[in-house]
Amino acid sequence: MKVNATLFLALPLLLLSCGKTKEHEQVRFPVDTIGFATKDYQVDSILNRISRIQGYFLESAPNIKESRLAICPHDDHTYVGWLYPATLRNITAKTVILFGVAHKAKRYGLQDKLVFESFDSWKGPFGNIKISKLRNQIYKLLPQDDAIKHDSMHIVEHSIESMLPFLQKQNRDIEIVPILVPYMSKERIEVLAEKLAKALYVTFKKEGLSWGSDVAIVVTTDAVHYGDMDWGGKNYAPFGSDSAGYKKAKTLELEILNTTLVGNLSPEMVRNFYGYTVDSSNYMEYKWTWCGRYSIPFALLTALNLNKLQNGQDLVGLPVGYSTSIEKTQIPVEDLGMGHTAPANLRHWVGYAAVVYH
Repeated sequence: MKVNATLFLALPLLLLSCGKTKEHEQVRFPVDTIGFATKDYQVDSILNRISRIQGYFLESAPNIKESRLAICPHDDHTYVGWLYPATLRNITAKTVILFGVAHKAKRYGLQDKLVFESFDSWKGPFGNIKISKLRNQIYKLLPQDDAIKHDSMHIVEHSIESMLPFLQKQNRDIEIVPILVPYMSKERIEVLAEKLAKALYVTFKKEGLSWGSDVAIVVTTDAVHYGDMDWGGKNYAPFGSDSAGYKKAKTLELEILNTTLVGNLSPEMVRNFYGYTVDSSNYMEYKWTWCGRYSIPFALLTALNLNKLQNGQDLVGLPVGYSTSIEKTQIPVEDLGMGHTAPANLRHWVGYAAVVYH
């Protein structure tokens, strides 16, 4: 979660977040130039440092090709470190459907609809990343009450752009379909996931695309946002903000990861994830502070429905890893013109869970 939003949400930057290039191409520019690498040399340096400092964890993580689905964090590159390449190297398809968190959905009154955008490309560190033609095909197959194009929401949202440097590094020809998932009830998620899965099925079949080799799905979330300091006046530390509280919080985190996201994926597991993270009396409130409390169940149910339509083999989740912003040695980035967008200590830390499905 980005708490020091003023670092990169100032008005001048917002005005530059989308623009026209040659031939009037509409480009979406990065909103976070502090926590995320936006230049080619930054990406190269970060990957080299990850290999040097955290290489053991990277080497021990699953390395499969043509993964159909992945869950990836989206916090500062210095904090998440090895989990980015360890997760995204499993995505080898040219086209990637990216489900992001709509952190500021309340500002725009967005809920119960999928949020698309209308840009031609997104600026990446190695050049512009093209929006796939699949976006408009998928969008047109969805009823108007189920989806909206809202560029302003995408301009201020950082979750999807976090992954682009690593995806583009391994495939310069990557094309994307960015979709944000705002507030939704469990029932609404189930209805919309079924509709989107049908739209994907029709589109893939029409274009002769194979899920995994040609198109993949990636959903992003940071895990728990924990502590009693610098959370906008809120206390997110039910177990306390000391080492004992940290240990208890991590125990619950691993329980969520291992019982709802890892193994043979099922609708029951997805419902259990929603039950862990969303307040049963008010679905717009947290029960346990995963910012992807809507994006994760939506993407997983969409994948399950799509798999059923394709008569595919079971989706099996392999844990890439779990970490936190205070667990591993941070990747140094200050000399690269980057930094931190939030503190990292026992009173303010974030968890990171990563899973790939084959």
